[in-house]
Amino acid sequence: MIIKICGIQNEETLLCCEKNNINFFGMIFFKKSPRNISLENAIILQNISEKLKINGVGVFVNKNIYELEEIIKKLKLQYIQLHGSENEEYIKTIKNIGVKVIKSISISNKNDLRSINNYKSADYYLFDYKPMKGELPGGNAKSFDWDIIKNFKTNKPWFLSGGININNIQGILNDINPFGIDLSSGVEKGLGIKDNHIINNFIDKLKNA
Repeated sequence: MIIKICGIQNEETLLCCEKNNINFFGMIFFKKSPRNISLENAIILQNISEKLKINGVGVFVNKNIYELEEIIKKLKLQYIQLHGSENEEYIKTIKNIGVKVIKSISISNKNDLRSINNYKSADYYLFDYKPMKGELPGGNAKSFDWDIIKNFKTNKPWFLSGGININNIQGILNDINPFGIDLSSGVEKGLGIKDNHIINNFIDKLKNA
């Protein structure tokens, strides 16, 4: 199973992820998020990751497409995650510069799954809790009803996101078995503060599941 940890902000956490064979680390470029990262820090982490096996993912919410292109080029990103209301035209345009796109899809009922048809150019889907008014686009430590995606089939790889932690990963593996999982609050000791001990314990639990 592919694992992505989102909201990485420092080298120590990045190296912990590498040690645990995490596949992707997310860098969030959204100022309202407690996990927001500066371009300067992102460049440092991305440069470090080039010598590692882990891939950096830039996470954006309705970013001006020209600004997004500049950040992709400065960071030499190979993967980005779009966590806003970006449409198919936006995805096609940004893919022209050679990145793979993870498109988040907010889920509250089974009908929401149909919206994957609006993003056919995306390389991956990420199914997340649908935020209420006033909540962040992601990273709310809340889950949608995972029964909605039981036995779900699509021809593209997809991540499960939202409220995943050491206490529910066994059930996720047993009942859903997604292509990948996206973690954030589930490996934090406080809002936006990743904890290496929690990451290590989560991966140990996953290995023994």
